[in-house]
Amino acid sequence: MEKRILITGGAGFIGTNLVNYFIEKQERVLNIDITMPLVPSVKNCWQQVDLLDKDALLAAVHDFKPTHAVHLAARTDLAGKTEGDYAVNTDGTINLITALNRVSSLEKIVFASSMLVCKPGYIPVHDLDFAPTTVYGESKKNMELLIRRQPMTAEWLIVRPSSIWGPWFKTPYRDFFDRVMAGKMFNIKGRACTKTYGFVLNTVYQIDKLLNTNGINGQLFYLGDQPALNITEWANHICDKLNRHHPPAIPYPVFAIAAKLGDLLTKTGLPFPMTSFRLQNMTTDNILPLENLYNITGPGPYMEEEGISITLDWINNHK
Repeated sequence: MEKRILITGGAGFIGTNLVNYFIEKQERVLNIDITMPLVPSVKNCWQQVDLLDKDALLAAVHDFKPTHAVHLAARTDLAGKTEGDYAVNTDGTINLITALNRVSSLEKIVFASSMLVCKPGYIPVHDLDFAPTTVYGESKKNMELLIRRQPMTAEWLIVRPSSIWGPWFKTPYRDFFDRVMAGKMFNIKGRACTKTYGFVLNTVYQIDKLLNTNGINGQLFYLGDQPALNITEWANHICDKLNRHHPPAIPYPVFAIAAKLGDLLTKTGLPFPMTSFRLQNMTTDNILPLENLYNITGPGPYMEEEGISITLDWINNHK
């Protein structure tokens, strides 16, 4: 049977790279997204569909008859106040499952959740161990629970992307690269965190591997690269590629004062590059378990140094 891959949210960051990846592999792809693709060359495989429009979604899935599906569509910002603001993450997922269950050709579904179903630094001891601290994280927790309660006609699995970066990224890691490139980056002296990051071209490779691996039905995987990266070392590696001096190290109390100021300005609607939430993320280690992922996918095809070069070239071409 010809492989037909349905991607929801293919106009987003990871989705854009995933659509391009499968097109380069000459796979047949349909991207359903409420938003127009970022890359004009892939518009011919895009269909504008809102996952909350159940009838339109049922029709699109029925007509395409996918053999595989990757569900990336979601609201991912942290600005929502109530879970209703993130209805696409829950109700939209239920609508998609309903549509996919009516397609007899379907073999495998990959559902993308979020590492923010747990607060930074909290490593769950089992798949149903959640600790969200944001409304977005709560919506993704509920999405995972809904998925597990639904009858499925095809094999399925859940992935939680780590801190993913690379071409077509936006806040926060595009901001991070921009600050380093502009010479406006300051390292936190003695307090910088170490985290699991993932170069996006490795991420799409991992999704493809999982999509084509049998015997992992119902399992959960974090997506990311090994080893984990220290954020100071990462900034320094970017500077090395730019042939620039490393960012100066500033004592932690200076950042803490700036974060308090940022909290006040944020409440008044004024943007500021530092808040207490962001400072906590920058100083909290978050090393995620990737052993079960690597047992299937092995290391990604791109090392950190190559990922940095590709990302810097993309930024220079998309200013």
